[in-house]
Amino acid sequence: MQIEEIEHMNEHNRLDDMRATALQGGGQAQIDKQHSKGKKTARERIETLLDTDTFHETDMFVTHRAVGLGMEKSHPLTDGVVTGWGKVDGRIVYVYAQDFTIYGGSLGKEHGLKIARLMDLAYQNGAPVIGLNDSGGARIQEGVDSLAAYGEIFLRNTRSSGVIPQISVILGPCAGGAVYSPAITDFIFMVENYAYMFITGPEVVKAVTHEDVDFETLGGESIHRARSGVAHFTGPDEDAVLGQVRLLLSYLPSNNLAPAPYVPPQDSPTRETTELEDVVPDEPNKSYDVHDVINLLMDSDSFLEVQPDYAQNIVVGFARLDGYPVGIIANQPDILAGVLDINSSDKAARFIRFCDSYHIPLVTLVDTPGFLPGVEQEHGGVIRHGAKLIYAYAEATVPKVSIILRKAYGGAYIVMSSKHLQGDLNFAWPNAEIAVMGPEGAVQIVFRKELANGNAAEIKAEKTRQYRQEFANPYVAASLGYLDDVIYPRESRQKLIAALESLRNKRQATPPRKHGNIPL
Repeated sequence: MQIEEIEHMNEHNRLDDMRATALQGGGQAQIDKQHSKGKKTARERIETLLDTDTFHETDMFVTHRAVGLGMEKSHPLTDGVVTGWGKVDGRIVYVYAQDFTIYGGSLGKEHGLKIARLMDLAYQNGAPVIGLNDSGGARIQEGVDSLAAYGEIFLRNTRSSGVIPQISVILGPCAGGAVYSPAITDFIFMVENYAYMFITGPEVVKAVTHEDVDFETLGGESIHRARSGVAHFTGPDEDAVLGQVRLLLSYLPSNNLAPAPYVPPQDSPTRETTELEDVVPDEPNKSYDVHDVINLLMDSDSFLEVQPDYAQNIVVGFARLDGYPVGIIANQPDILAGVLDINSSDKAARFIRFCDSYHIPLVTLVDTPGFLPGVEQEHGGVIRHGAKLIYAYAEATVPKVSIILRKAYGGAYIVMSSKHLQGDLNFAWPNAEIAVMGPEGAVQIVFRKELANGNAAEIKAEKTRQYRQEFANPYVAASLGYLDDVIYPRESRQKLIAALESLRNKRQATPPRKHGNIPL
């Protein structure tokens, strides 16, 4: 019995030693090096992200099985990625964090399979999966095995799309094949100064194209935030970015069959929005900031904008109306007069499809003169990209409510959640203009002969006034059933809340098909 107790004791010591070794990652020297760069370790990041003392680790004792190129000499525990589950605001999430202190966070076979197994758990249990990326990319020493592991991850990203929310947080390098998993996920966060993403690095770019470029200029946070649109959220440091992840999760359901989190509102559902009459000018060509409209309509301080620095002529994001999450899509008259173009169409379409996947109602605020004209837009495929926005709205079966704030011309009127794309409830303010084109442009075409032969200025002014009175007003559309109501700006918040309450249990059947063919 004494021998058994000793053996039992030794086994406990062994377990403690192995756990302690795993918790040290690549060792204190590597941890210090990570800290010297202003970066947290994988485990510190998980602790920052999750509720206190809720993390449960999986596969702590996994090691690689590679031989050759010196790999057989070292078998660090965890194989460079920490996986497990925990809670954010009391709700289960699955999380993996690549450990840069072990092989530079590079992805080998076992490393990748650990992530794949975690994703399987998240998928099967209907909980979000969050990837904290900080990796040198594929582990060269493991050759095609590392590429195969990436494929396993990509497959699961695709299978989980629209089933569980997937979030990628880029906290260091993310290059080569590693970028495709984040690209498939729903939202990408990047930290300033330390994070970068690119398919091929500066050295390869220089060798192939002879362009001399550094990491930041090629694929840094600022590029993906404002120019490429790859990043949805960015922050100045890791604490800020991980705090943003927690905030985003507060708007999202755990899976496609669960309701989005309700938060008891501190804002009255009967509050009037009289200030809107001062915010939105009567003059159709005068600019204003649609953020002011959103903030007045939604529950106070509840708007979380997505991709705020990309395609700024359209604004998308999450907010709450009477405590319930909604997705906002709003034209931005302050940027390019609120026109639609290639990038804004892509940005809005992807956001709409996310909200539709998770049954988050859509609120659309319309004030647009149409699609941006020009050779660059046409040659860039604005037809195809604009069609994505049409497709996304038409495909969406979630509650869809819209308000035309001021103007909706031409194809842009149809695109922006109109009744013709099965918008559920469509409103307009009394001064709204709905027409094939703006009154001035219409007069130039319809009355071009009269303008050429008479007093052009007087005729144009009179015909424009006449056109606006007879055609470019909301009552024509309302008489045809294309609008459900014409409302005063001060009623807008109340009308939105009532409309969404009536649509809360909406269910709409879809055609029996494998899937549609969105014009990608």
